[in-house]
Amino acid sequence: MVVCGDDGLAHRLATELRGVYREQVVLVVPPSRSTPPQPMAGRARAASAALFGRMVTAVNRGTGGSDDTLVPDERVMEAAEPSEAVLADAGVDRAAALALVYDDDETNIRAALTARRLNPRLRLVLRLYNRRLGQHIEELLDQAAEVAGGTSAGHRGDQRGHGGHGADIATTVLSDADTTAPALVATALVGTSKVVDAEGLLLRAVERRPPRPGEVADPGLCTLALLSATSNDPAGAEGSEDSGDGPQLLPDAEAVAAATGRGTVVLEQVSYSGPPLPARRAGVMPFASLFSARLRWSLAGLVAAVVALAVALILVTDDHPLHAIYITLLDLFAINDPAVDAPLGQQVLQLLSGLVGLLLLPVLLAAVLEALGTFRTASALRKPPRGLSGHVVLLGLGKIGTRVLTRLRELHIPVVCVEADPEARGMAVARRLRVPVVVGDVTQEGVLESAKIHRADALLALTSIDTTNLESVLYARSVRPDLRAVLRLYDDDFAKAVYRTLRTAHPAALTRSRSVSHLAAPAFAGAMMGRQILGAIPVERRVLLFAAVVVDGHPQLEGRTVAEAFRPGAWRVLALDTAARGATAGAEPPGSGLVWDLPDTYVLRAGDRVVLAATRRGLAELLGRRTRSPR
Repeated sequence: MVVCGDDGLAHRLATELRGVYREQVVLVVPPSRSTPPQPMAGRARAASAALFGRMVTAVNRGTGGSDDTLVPDERVMEAAEPSEAVLADAGVDRAAALALVYDDDETNIRAALTARRLNPRLRLVLRLYNRRLGQHIEELLDQAAEVAGGTSAGHRGDQRGHGGHGADIATTVLSDADTTAPALVATALVGTSKVVDAEGLLLRAVERRPPRPGEVADPGLCTLALLSATSNDPAGAEGSEDSGDGPQLLPDAEAVAAATGRGTVVLEQVSYSGPPLPARRAGVMPFASLFSARLRWSLAGLVAAVVALAVALILVTDDHPLHAIYITLLDLFAINDPAVDAPLGQQVLQLLSGLVGLLLLPVLLAAVLEALGTFRTASALRKPPRGLSGHVVLLGLGKIGTRVLTRLRELHIPVVCVEADPEARGMAVARRLRVPVVVGDVTQEGVLESAKIHRADALLALTSIDTTNLESVLYARSVRPDLRAVLRLYDDDFAKAVYRTLRTAHPAALTRSRSVSHLAAPAFAGAMMGRQILGAIPVERRVLLFAAVVVDGHPQLEGRTVAEAFRPGAWRVLALDTAARGATAGAEPPGSGLVWDLPDTYVLRAGDRVVLAATRRGLAELLGRRTRSPR
């Protein structure tokens, strides 16, 4: 695996490939004496982190220790840019995958075109901020690989729809915002980033203590692992395989029943149980929102008065109902002749109709003004409702904040945004989704109070300035000590230090500090392993991989039942993708997505696409990849 980049994501990605997937990595980074070029928007937040990162690298090179920056099995090359000579020296022509994670889109595209020419069968992973351009580049590079003989048209169609064998020779374009949003959303809701985004469905791995006598533990979607005896550490440290019984991955039902007194790791769907905001369709304004409740009651009263006058006129004059209604409306709008020679009853009704017409005039004027005001404010930013509570306060509507906002609204979670720049890219999204926004500097007094921080359930500080995120979390802690807080920090080591300090200062509150490179690296690493890899979840010192696999071509799965295809400690079928085939397991209609409650008697067919959990060695055996053991 070859990784080329100029920031912390490259180092973190190399560590992920080596530590999780046991791959040999060649890391290409800029020279340590030169400052890597960064866009103007990221220089302010990355200046201190870049200096700290260079200091850590220098110390690690001097001591030779293994850490998250450099690992012993890595080959590190220093080059100012990924030119053709540099890529050839890195071994791109014989590499399995190449990740281009530079902070500049043009650099990544230029290097990708060069690498595709050097090796048509190379698996490419690009980091691009422009999503529309990324789609076109992805299609272009895949077409170039097909023309050069890297993959066939059939395999290319298979990789697009199913993630089969042809997915190993493909181009994947990712963005930091898309890859970090699911983990940030899950952290804000349930306090963990151990999540997998399976076909748009957020799943999390939950550690549960051993059930007490008489208790029945919730099995969740399935049991992923049995924890070791040392997993319940009050300080939050993970268990160790060296003491007691180590973790047992993918146990069968007999092993789960026999494992008394051991914690488990179960798979659950990320959901929200708080009060949701009323969902509104974007661009469609309900009729009731045009007028206030008082105005609607006034209009209803006037309509009832007109109907009563028409009925009275029918009774007095014995006229036809339609003609009586017509005469009543003429009297109402004062365009009828005076009823001088008419009977007394008709004269009284004409006077009453004129009076009702006078009352109708201000009501109609108020309706017009309210409708115009509603249309004017429909495109404006909404303010937080007075009685709002149990919501999520989101700070920053930049690239990552906008994507997180979209995911939160897809889960129907109430959100209040805070943004200092009225022209931020996420303002249009918030306006379209009708999300309340407080415009102001979060560091100023009263801004968080306007977002109802004292009644919120969680705070997501996702601005591009680390000090702003840290200051907002500290201030929110002073307002509400038990608030769940998640802050985005640029440097991974700084995020760890902030997390430990806040956890010590506020032991009763849940605090999570997340580095963008730390959250994005697993998605990039999974894409380098192939498009079928959905993600990885750590279980103590071991790792469980989640993959989407087409049954066709795998004798361990094809023609077998779900129970027969399950191999304890290696892999386990979790769900069936009914949208891929249009068939079902008999539980849901075609096209409904993933079916998790598969019966053990369901026979896996050649066209089925399944989601499975597997160990590293088990997935390598299933997919026919070679395995590597640590040196």
